Amino acid sequence: MSNAVKFKDMPYERPDLDKIKAMLQDLTARLQNAKSYEEAKAVFLEKEERETHVYTYATLASIRHSIDTRDPFYDGEEAFWDQAGPELAEYGQAWTLAMLNSPFRPDFEREYGNLMFLNAEISLRAFDPKNIPLMKRENELTTEYAKLIASAQIEFEGKTYTHSQMTPFKTDPDDARRLAAWKAQGRWFKDHQADLDRIYDELVKLRDQMGKNLGYENYIPLGYDRMGRNCYGKAEVERFREAVQKYLVPVADAIYRRQAQRLGVPYPLSFADEALAFRSGNPRPRGTAEDILAAGRKFYSELSPETKEFFDTMLDRELMDVLSTEGKAGGGYCTDLGEYKVPFIFANFNGTQGDVEVVTHEAGHAFAMYMNRDRVPQSSIWPSMESCEVHSMSMEFMAWPWAEEFFGSDARKFRYSHLAGAVTFIPYGTMVDHFQHEVYEHPEMTPAQRHAVWKRLLGVYQPWLRLDGDIPFYADGEGWQRQRHIYESPFYYIDYCLAQTVSLEFWALLQEDRRTAWARYMAYTKQGGSRVFTELLQNAGLESPFDEATLRGVCEKAARWLEEYDLAGIQ
Repeated sequence: MSNAVKFKDMPYERPDLDKIKAMLQDLTARLQNAKSYEEAKAVFLEKEERETHVYTYATLASIRHSIDTRDPFYDGEEAFWDQAGPELAEYGQAWTLAMLNSPFRPDFEREYGNLMFLNAEISLRAFDPKNIPLMKRENELTTEYAKLIASAQIEFEGKTYTHSQMTPFKTDPDDARRLAAWKAQGRWFKDHQADLDRIYDELVKLRDQMGKNLGYENYIPLGYDRMGRNCYGKAEVERFREAVQKYLVPVADAIYRRQAQRLGVPYPLSFADEALAFRSGNPRPRGTAEDILAAGRKFYSELSPETKEFFDTMLDRELMDVLSTEGKAGGGYCTDLGEYKVPFIFANFNGTQGDVEVVTHEAGHAFAMYMNRDRVPQSSIWPSMESCEVHSMSMEFMAWPWAEEFFGSDARKFRYSHLAGAVTFIPYGTMVDHFQHEVYEHPEMTPAQRHAVWKRLLGVYQPWLRLDGDIPFYADGEGWQRQRHIYESPFYYIDYCLAQTVSLEFWALLQEDRRTAWARYMAYTKQGGSRVFTELLQNAGLESPFDEATLRGVCEKAARWLEEYDLAGIQ
């Protein structure tokens, strides 16, 4: 495989599903019949290579579909993979069982470590053939949700915009215009609420049935297994949520009280006023999308030799699609194209601070993949999700010394709002997780009852928000429907909160000694997915977010910095 091929030149073809199934059956039989570790290992490595080839096609189809959800060819391919994935899972599970029962398991563990077997046991526990039709339907529904969001044509000031393109208006310094933008987007959601409610209601009931098919009371244990949680469970997450309410919500509340004073608006804030950090406007990146990427090249070139090589590769091989265009799926993500041993970044630039955070956040994921691209097995390239989010959220803070390159005269505004945003995000993200636990504990809830749960939790986790009906979609407790993870990846969102806590540890280290902070970041990143989350942290000299003292400590440091930060001259 050429190691210089550009993304647009990577060929795609739909593979023959029956041939893939036959291949997996053959590989499984050969593993079971292996007479020596050398023979078993050869089959294992062959399976790694052939499966990587197949799933590179699946990823190419997914990326190209998200770049333009209206493209009929890739729309068809996405539908194919929505059905193929669950069918192939059964064959993958047969292989997993053969690996777990192999007489050569101790030899594999000696060479490759025992984590792949721990993860394999979790994967096996999360699968039952009875769930294949439900998994197919689940894929169809999440694709329907993504296409619905991507199809948005929001009328505003005589023009139409996508959700991403509305973002700059939602942070406009002019109060009336900003409020009008929030109302316009809220109206779109209200107009499509019947579909949004229907899709989620069916997803909840499908997932609940999946859990029951595996003998669970509800979906939650299965949801944790599907997330690959291998070193903590529901009890640890509940304790973390309690610590967030105890330590972080009061700090976030103080941040927003000061923001209300700066803006000269009433407290509690409206949703539209919460979005505006400064009366003169939020920090904006300087220049065009090309300027942001050029600043990114300078940042990564100067940060380290490894990051320079990585980001040059991303730009030279066109492994990023960042402009916000019609028909493009919402949000941003990083994935990898295994056969080419490269990551890919998908984003929606819209002229806001978030554009820079994409270049640092998603590139944090991409850099971690790039550093571990030669790992065997492939499953050890990436760690579990909360571990991955540490790479990305911490990389955002690594960019602070280059803030002037990205933001020019708005660099001071950026540093303040970035740290404030990191602190205030954790209560929101924790609320998303709390909401999902209540939803899946009570799958019988009606859509209206789910909205009522969200509205109640807003009072617990975001008490600075005014629920006065000024923007009905948000004030009525329906704003969770814009959070795609709730539809597409149940229980993912707490991973961001755990990782953000660790990223604030890195932020605190950066205030003391940049060199030490970067050395610890590399120590963490170079481990790839070879260890569970808590061990990755320990090996890099970092504290666990499950330790209440960790959250309390980073909270206090961030709160003190924000209180003392010089905002003189900034309106």
